[in-house]
Amino acid sequence: MSRPCHVLRVFTRGSSGGNHLGVVTDLTDLTPTDMQAIATDLGFSETVFIDRADADIDATVRIFTPMSELPFAGHPLVGAAWMLSSLGAGEMGRINAEVGPVEYAVNGASVTVRCDIPISTVVRDSIPEAFMAAGMPKPIATRVLGLPKEYVIAEYASFDAVSALDPDLDVLLEHFGVLCFARDGSKVKSRFFVPGEGIPEDPATGSAAVALAREFTLRGETDGSVTVTQGDEMGHPSTIELSWNAEGTTIGGTVVRDEVRLLP
Repeated sequence: MSRPCHVLRVFTRGSSGGNHLGVVTDLTDLTPTDMQAIATDLGFSETVFIDRADADIDATVRIFTPMSELPFAGHPLVGAAWMLSSLGAGEMGRINAEVGPVEYAVNGASVTVRCDIPISTVVRDSIPEAFMAAGMPKPIATRVLGLPKEYVIAEYASFDAVSALDPDLDVLLEHFGVLCFARDGSKVKSRFFVPGEGIPEDPATGSAAVALAREFTLRGETDGSVTVTQGDEMGHPSTIELSWNAEGTTIGGTVVRDEVRLLP
């Protein structure tokens, strides 16, 4: 039996760039093993499977990288919200993810997702040395946050310094994800490396933006907003609008559908 897979680009910059996402809405007879096989075959950084069989409850999603299932990821939730709205679920709603429910709002191609998930601070004293072992300049600040996967966050002094990074990805395999960023006021440039999940570099990462919001909160910014640019070095220019306050963190951006593939 063939089933459709919607191929979206999430967090585009205008009509260009963004992060590719596979979206499967027909889960008939699909097991988790089948879902993983589909995600591996597609090869996108994530593929999301939407279960909306019961119209009386919120849709539930499962998110897979080419190598494993994730409890939380940003661009699949934004893409799932856009997909649900296009299928008639309305412009506002909730999605159940493994970490809990998230709220979404859709206005044409623009989508926002608000989440309030537990984020822990992880102590890893060897992080700066690991960066240098990977051939990267020593960051000016580092932190490790659990969302619940561990995100290593490293700040650099300039956008040019972030753009010039060329890490030895084999050295970074022990970490789930490595987020490198620089900030200039309300503008942030970021890059996210996830070699352990079969993703050398991700062009747009909503979960990493959520981690950034927590980082800024820990620095004393209890509320704020920034525009995050990512993916330029990969030829996939992407833009994430990020805001946060005591009620939670919101990520937003635009979504484009490229095609609908029939899966075997």
